[in-house]
Amino acid sequence: MNNKIKTIVGFSLFSLALPTAVHAAQPAVSRDCPDCPEMISLPAGSFVMGSSKAADDTAQPAHPVNIKAFAIGKFEVTQDEWWSIMGSRPAQFKGGNHPVEQVTWKLAREFTRKLSEKTGKRYRLPTEAEWEYAARAGSKSDYYFGQGQLAEYAWFDDNSEETTHPVGQRKPNDFGLYDMYGNVWEWTDDCWNASYVGAPEDGSAWTSGDCGQRVVRGGTWYSKPASVGSSVRTKFSSEIRYSSRGGGFRVVRED
Repeated sequence: MNNKIKTIVGFSLFSLALPTAVHAAQPAVSRDCPDCPEMISLPAGSFVMGSSKAADDTAQPAHPVNIKAFAIGKFEVTQDEWWSIMGSRPAQFKGGNHPVEQVTWKLAREFTRKLSEKTGKRYRLPTEAEWEYAARAGSKSDYYFGQGQLAEYAWFDDNSEETTHPVGQRKPNDFGLYDMYGNVWEWTDDCWNASYVGAPEDGSAWTSGDCGQRVVRGGTWYSKPASVGSSVRTKFSSEIRYSSRGGGFRVVRED
């Protein structure tokens, strides 16, 4: 965001911030079964979603969003976790603790449905707003850390050696979440819209627009640095398994 303060509905974009409690204590960590994804509970809060940079036209306009408390996967869903629920290993880069990839949006949703049945809890894909709130972890800049540190937090074009890597090997963000940038693109529940004009401001999924295309976030192992920021977004067809790009995800649990 540039130094010129933008105003939305009578207040500054910079006036919104996460609650002090976000940084006052470590979020609670839980797991609903031995082979279930490890979850981190995040507090309710408000943040400014999107970007004011001219190059990020699909992430405009930047707008305030209110988020309810929820839990999100500490890591991207792994191939072992996928196997325990779905009984298959769809991935180009094999490894039990590597993120699952080559998964369609519809299959990712099926995973959350079966995980919900197994645990008795309501699991689903994150909304796009929840994903960005989780990735930012209270930050307002392109990344949730200082400039020049991307290789410490993400697997991307410069350091991945053209493959995914086991989850949790880079540094986490301030919420304790790993691999929010890089490794594999992550599905969200939102239909694709080419801008945020008319986007929900309550943290819910955007269920109108081009729903044959779904929003993916976070970048992947082959991404350039500009493609792994907190506000960067693109779209994949909900029914295609992307062998060259991958399609992974992390889950949300409604607490």
